[in-house]
Amino acid sequence: MKIVIAPDSFKGSASSSDIATWIESGIHSVIPDCETVKIAIGDGGEGSLDAVLSAGFTAIKCDVLGPVGNPVTAQIAISGYTAFIEMAQASGLSQLPGGVKSALTASSFGTGQLILEALDRGVSRIILGVGGTATTDAGAGALQALGAKLLDSDGNDIGPGGAALSGCTEIDTSGVDPRLAKVSFTLASDVTNPLLGPEGAAQVFAPQKGATLNDVEVLEQSLAHFASLIGGDFASAPGAGAAGGFGFMAYAFLNAQAQSGIDVILDLVGFDSHLADADYVITGEGKFDSQSVKGKAPWGILQRAQTLKIPTFLVCGDADIQQGSHFTEIFTLTSLESDIDKCISNPAPLVTQLGAKIAQSIQKL
Repeated sequence: MKIVIAPDSFKGSASSSDIATWIESGIHSVIPDCETVKIAIGDGGEGSLDAVLSAGFTAIKCDVLGPVGNPVTAQIAISGYTAFIEMAQASGLSQLPGGVKSALTASSFGTGQLILEALDRGVSRIILGVGGTATTDAGAGALQALGAKLLDSDGNDIGPGGAALSGCTEIDTSGVDPRLAKVSFTLASDVTNPLLGPEGAAQVFAPQKGATLNDVEVLEQSLAHFASLIGGDFASAPGAGAAGGFGFMAYAFLNAQAQSGIDVILDLVGFDSHLADADYVITGEGKFDSQSVKGKAPWGILQRAQTLKIPTFLVCGDADIQQGSHFTEIFTLTSLESDIDKCISNPAPLVTQLGAKIAQSIQKL
């Protein structure tokens, strides 16, 4: 019997690798002689870098600027001529000093520096994982790091962050690194939101990054102004609103092609080769809800397992059970411990118990 264990990280609680290890421990306590294969995964956002590193990519450390100009030591992952960049490494909420959010001024400049590092390594393909960011600057900071000048009416560089975009009157791309034209970019994201409007970057995601209602309006107007300078249909493209509008910049200036984040990661880690002779699959995430079925990691794994008719179990902190009817069975930490804070702070024994419960269910199939 072969069981593939491939959970996403439980955000704010435990890594993908840790969750998989605990599930495996629980399974072996009930079925000690079964074969288990653990695969670290992500859906393009935080944790995806760890997944590709676990699959054999090489980590490269880079000293870059964080979202508020703070020094950050980030990593990119390289294999052959392919680089994987996790935007949150440089521009993520996790990189804010003291966790203090700065919705109006947070910049993606550091992500541009990571792209330059990848170019220095001679890659021909760059995959951009774009979740968990602190920014709503339409990728303007990254664009500046890549050599563009965003100028105000006096010919001066505009300041960092989304709010400053309202003062931009000229975009000078003459100094953009010419190596960009020789690289293919993939935007790996589970977000299909446009740049502007009620489903756009400012209105949907900026509040999570500390924006007040007034801040949201300021950012919406600034993004709209910036988009008008560039023109074209990039702002309405699915995923343009990803990572505070970074998707918009990637489409407009990097000629990026969008692809489902989970599909990108599953391909990079060779998931299908492990799935080919599997008898069961176990996946998971912190919260399984209506958003999960729109491209989150467990849903992407379920789709692949279903094509081979492999029974698939879900482990999560909590779940909207009605959304999960396609899984063979759903196991939640909250079924063992009603205090969600305790689930988050000490998940190991609970996840291990659920691993044992899944093994017991498998024995009954």
